[in-house]
Amino acid sequence: MNPPTSTHEPAWYCLKTQTKREAIAAAHLRELENVEVFCPMLRYRKATRRGKVWWVEALFPGYVLARFCLDRDERAVMYSQGVRGLVRFGEKVPAVADDFVDVLRQEVAKQGTAEVLTVGPRITEGEEVELAHGPLCGIRATVVEVLPARERVKVLLEFLGRDQVIEVDLFSLLLPRKPLP
Repeated sequence: MNPPTSTHEPAWYCLKTQTKREAIAAAHLRELENVEVFCPMLRYRKATRRGKVWWVEALFPGYVLARFCLDRDERAVMYSQGVRGLVRFGEKVPAVADDFVDVLRQEVAKQGTAEVLTVGPRITEGEEVELAHGPLCGIRATVVEVLPARERVKVLLEFLGRDQVIEVDLFSLLLPRKPLP
């Protein structure tokens, strides 16, 4: 469905938020009548000095999507906590296509959550990787086996003139960039 041509009809709009305040802006916008909000978040594990930690960040940092009638609700939306403004091109406020939001919602819903998409490293057997930590840092290896339950990987590498299979932490590898499916 195409965006409406009139600002009297509800449509999806892209809103700028304060830095790292997407969830706060979304929560306050949800309190407004006649305003629907979609703020997709990414959840992933990251290796830190404290160990492996789950991080949650906005899929679109600094932005949320909101469906409302521009003429009627713009003022209330603009003055919601966490909102910095509408995305504009000069004086024009473009609507976001309903189809785009619907497809995005369906992708997120495949994991059974309303707005949180959990992602993890995608690694397959036979893939070339590089060790990023430890005494073997910088050595290239080939993935032999993926052990997802333990977050470990068996890799084949050449060490001291011989091929060796070693088990390493999944988060200690530099993975090659892959295109999204």
